[in-house]
Amino acid sequence: MTERHKDRPWLMRTYAGHSTAEASNELYRRNLAKGQTGLSVAFDLPTQTGYDSDHILARGEVGRVGVPVAHVGDMRRLFQDIPLEQMNTSMTINATAMWLLALYQVVAEEQGADIGRLQGTTQNDIVKEYLSRGTHVFPPGPSLRLTTDMIAYTVSHLPKWNPINICSYHLQEAGATPVQEIAYAISTAIAVLDAVRDGGQVPRERMGDVVGRISFFVNAGVRFVEEMCKMRAFGRIWDRVTRERYGIEDPKHRRFRYGVQVNSLGLTEAQPENNVQRIVLEMLAVTLSKDARARAVQLPAWNEALGLPRPWDQQWSLRIQQVLAYESDLLEYGDLFEGSKVVEAKVGELVEESLAEIERIQEMGGAMAAVESGYLKSRLVASHAERRARIESGEEKVIGVNAFEGTEPNPLTADLDTAIQTVDPAVEAQVVQALREWRRNADKAALSDNGVAEPTAGQAESDACGGLCRTAPFGDRQKPVKQEPKVVPSRGTDRNRPPSDERGSQQPPFNHSRRCRALGRLREAAATDDNLMEATLECARAGVTTGEWAGALREVFGEFRAPTGVSSAPVAIAAEEGSALGEVRRRVDLTAGDLGVGKLRFLVGKPGLDGHSNGAEQIAVRARDAGFEVVYQGIRLTPEQIVDAALAEDVHAVGLSVLSGSHAQLVPDVLERLRVAGATDIPVIAGGIIPNGDAEELRAAGVAAVFTPKDFDITSIIGRIVDEIRHANKLDPLEVPA
Repeated sequence: MTERHKDRPWLMRTYAGHSTAEASNELYRRNLAKGQTGLSVAFDLPTQTGYDSDHILARGEVGRVGVPVAHVGDMRRLFQDIPLEQMNTSMTINATAMWLLALYQVVAEEQGADIGRLQGTTQNDIVKEYLSRGTHVFPPGPSLRLTTDMIAYTVSHLPKWNPINICSYHLQEAGATPVQEIAYAISTAIAVLDAVRDGGQVPRERMGDVVGRISFFVNAGVRFVEEMCKMRAFGRIWDRVTRERYGIEDPKHRRFRYGVQVNSLGLTEAQPENNVQRIVLEMLAVTLSKDARARAVQLPAWNEALGLPRPWDQQWSLRIQQVLAYESDLLEYGDLFEGSKVVEAKVGELVEESLAEIERIQEMGGAMAAVESGYLKSRLVASHAERRARIESGEEKVIGVNAFEGTEPNPLTADLDTAIQTVDPAVEAQVVQALREWRRNADKAALSDNGVAEPTAGQAESDACGGLCRTAPFGDRQKPVKQEPKVVPSRGTDRNRPPSDERGSQQPPFNHSRRCRALGRLREAAATDDNLMEATLECARAGVTTGEWAGALREVFGEFRAPTGVSSAPVAIAAEEGSALGEVRRRVDLTAGDLGVGKLRFLVGKPGLDGHSNGAEQIAVRARDAGFEVVYQGIRLTPEQIVDAALAEDVHAVGLSVLSGSHAQLVPDVLERLRVAGATDIPVIAGGIIPNGDAEELRAAGVAAVFTPKDFDITSIIGRIVDEIRHANKLDPLEVPA
């Protein structure tokens, strides 16, 4: 028997990080010891959105969905005893990607590494943040500049680093069809490459090096034949675009390089054990085809629809990859689908339709223009609404949710309190205290270095840099900082103003500290066309914090509120007479009449930093179609802003959507503010990934209803909201026709 050559397995990663840098470091070292071959760092939401852990918007979010990294000291602890020169590290970070890469490089230098040998990826795709994930900070123009500055820097200094990972993963999570996922991702890549080519920082003859370091991060759903064909289509289109648009001749530079996290959207809270086979099928979509095989794979855990996976759950997902790579014979063969007429026909169809959509976007002015116009977002909201409608009607089957719902008792979830990992609420206070200590020590050093007597801790906190180098202290968070406007506009806007947590405009008495000098240089560079990477590296070395770095750029660039896509989304389900939605609309109209108002008004709010707005958008669209006047201003609001909007708009109900785990703090805050305002007749409904125990506590605190991913029937949810409005206003229940 002829011995067959066996390919090398793909990089095996686990997306991980939580609580603190120390706890995450321990987790990384354990995972590497289990056979994981690369790291994938999950950062918490304050880090992703450029806030320090003691900012008002960070409340309840610290260490929840990832690790908090506020400064170079945190990054040191995160990678302690992990030689970065030998590691391949993926960092899922976008708006603050330049900052985290700078911290990573500085720590590698401290380890004695040759930075030219550093390997890994920064996601750094801001377009999908505007469309789906919601961790954007700056307007599109400055955001694209940060991206191109990073690309230009890495080409010269970190040649093995992938400076951008064009990410279609969250597009599929937001409802993208395969054609939309391909077209929007390629359009983003075109926008980035055009900016690099035309920016003058990279010589034209080195564009091949740029293209060769761009990678993609994709999603793979359970329709694994279609998903496999999608990846072949992706590669075919990428080869054509890079050759024809940018003149890249080297086939190695034109190769479509991608990593994958398989679909989390399709994971179910009901019968979560079924998620294991879903994950396996989705993994096969990106590994079976050699000519379109992923270079790196990370799998979610079976219980991610319930909460944060435990180390054992992550190990289970790693073992799924290892069994396929090391026990099966998959890697011993060439491409299994070469010559398949079925596959070729499907790939050809996807290529044709995707190229047509790419051309449509180019006619609009490209991806950035299509973001600002709201076109891309509205199409995603519409696609997601259509998918949800298919599930609710039963046309699209989801096992355990709308089909085969009967089940034996599940031993895996018999004790939900131990079936997921929980983050100790005390961690946030510990992280905040450590952050304040870091600032205090830096301030003391700056004051002492200039021949001034060391101040008390309070003096150092208030005097150094005149308060201009930091965000609002933790102690100020019980009374949130006012932000204008109170009701955030629903259209995309550039708000070129200082962040709300600035604490004074007086000239700093000690502005000669290294931190302040570094931040001053960053502001100056941002106001010019200079590459921002060197100024950012100096900030990292000087001990600047994440909030300080982003705050300095906010002063120059302003902030951005992305279009929500709700108002322009077409009707997904008609409220026809006799239909479920038609009946809910009848009840909405009757209740409005009973209350003597033209329309019921419903506010949908996203408190905190959770940018996963898909569920909130679908609730808002369905409520609109049921006859509500919907108030929805998008993501990243404080409880105070939500209550102010509810009172100003005189709404009849408030719906709060939180998927990050901060519901336990933010939802009761909204309830208490409504109570203080005397608005106890406004029912509050909560939705998100909320464990049963937390749901009971929220109901005990006064929440009218709690919905989780198992509640897939949105029309029924809207009907329940009508019931709660009637109950809160002491109206008799409406009879439902038989």
